[in-house]
Amino acid sequence: MPRSFVLSPVPASPRRLGGIVSAVLATAALLAACSTPPAGRADFSPQGAYAWVDRISWGANPSTLASATRMGRTAWLNEQLHPTDTALPASVQAQIDAMPISREPTPSLLRTLSAANQAANALTDDAAKQAARQVYQQDLNELARQAESRALLRAVYSPAQLQEQMSWFWVNHFGVFRGKRDIRALVGDYEEQAIRPYALGRFRDLLGAVVRHPAMLRYLDNDQNAVGKINENYARELMELHTLGVDGGYQQADVQMLAQVLTGVGVRVPEDDAKIRPALQAQYVRTGLFEFNPARHDATPKTLLGAPLHAKGLAEVDEALDRLARHPSTARFIARKLVTFFVSDDPPPALVDRVAQAFLHTDGDIAKTLKVLFDAPEFSASLGQGFKDPVHYVVSAVRLAYGDRPLEDTAPMQGWIRRLGQARYGHVAPDGYPMLASAWNGSGQLATRFEIARAIGTSDRGLFGAAPPAAPILSGPWFTQHIAPSLSPATRDALAQAKNAQEWNTFLLSSPEFMAR
Repeated sequence: MPRSFVLSPVPASPRRLGGIVSAVLATAALLAACSTPPAGRADFSPQGAYAWVDRISWGANPSTLASATRMGRTAWLNEQLHPTDTALPASVQAQIDAMPISREPTPSLLRTLSAANQAANALTDDAAKQAARQVYQQDLNELARQAESRALLRAVYSPAQLQEQMSWFWVNHFGVFRGKRDIRALVGDYEEQAIRPYALGRFRDLLGAVVRHPAMLRYLDNDQNAVGKINENYARELMELHTLGVDGGYQQADVQMLAQVLTGVGVRVPEDDAKIRPALQAQYVRTGLFEFNPARHDATPKTLLGAPLHAKGLAEVDEALDRLARHPSTARFIARKLVTFFVSDDPPPALVDRVAQAFLHTDGDIAKTLKVLFDAPEFSASLGQGFKDPVHYVVSAVRLAYGDRPLEDTAPMQGWIRRLGQARYGHVAPDGYPMLASAWNGSGQLATRFEIARAIGTSDRGLFGAAPPAAPILSGPWFTQHIAPSLSPATRDALAQAKNAQEWNTFLLSSPEFMAR
């Protein structure tokens, strides 16, 4: 680090981040120049393509940008909205295929772990019990680590970049906390079975898959929700955080009624089915770890959001989900979150309205809804103005620095994201990580990003094992054509003073322009 590079002790905004780079130069003039955010780009010219790809993907890099430029804006966006090519590089796919979470069915994994936990608890020797419990916890941690690694590998290398970004969006929207109970064993399957397949599909299908997944049922305690023993946790969050929104027009009575609807929806780990009396056996449903147990279900007539529910048993749950998914409040709530994520911390009301109407008119078709958003002039005008959250920052930096070179280990990336406060499945509350820049642009966050930029810019040994490549050369013609035009004079001057390629990379990856997307 240059001797004069001193980080500001005060909270820093994206604009103040310019002060960090300016401090390298220690000149007031550069501070002022660097405080100007990078200009947005509205077209699909060579420079405009970079801004488009940078926003819709996990970060522009040479191969993704070349693909977009070759296809043109319309065709590339259509491919991103309806991906047909999801193939990963062979060595990356081999890493994923080798993971136990990819090879062994989740019910089998959970039964093995459950048996180990029961065996540990049955031990009478305290030291042996403690050691066995420690092994159990380590096994759970390893499964969660694999799930995070698989997601990062896909984020870095998948040609279906929007699908991977939307998978993250929905994982955050339908958040679960891996530290609760045995959810660490379930998060990989949760993302693989309930989120990714529906990330660009119909919202109703996504909602239904989440409701049936044991990770969500464990996290919000619905596996303990039964007639005569009502637990409202999931019903409340299903309305407040997953569909209608806190101001969505529902009442406490609706929460209580939805909780009754959800009775009997739970998780069954043993291989055998529950023992059900003959009169109810036809209603019993078992798929993997998911179970609908009619003996635990409240079968009384119900009214939800001012209208009666007509179906019975598990079909009653689906009828309730249909009503929630197609409610105008859900359309507006989801539209506002999408516009915040892709356009602005202060989402334009007119754009939110148009996106919400698209959601309603397409029956919650996520890809068609996003098409309206991406075609909006507000979207084009916002390019380059959004502040990257920690996951966007780390993934985009690795993508830019190493392109298609396969990582040997994502552990450093997981550590960096954890240090920045956005570990996958690490948010305790069900509201997900915040999306606003103010949550991520403090001085401590930016100081850590500088350290990460230096690690990535010098070819971190942990990413590539014992034989890491030489430091990437980011200052070539591609940089000159696509990134340099958007840099402020302060950043240009900082880069000009770099003593070597590693320092140059560090300055670029910690510049205010690279913090934006």
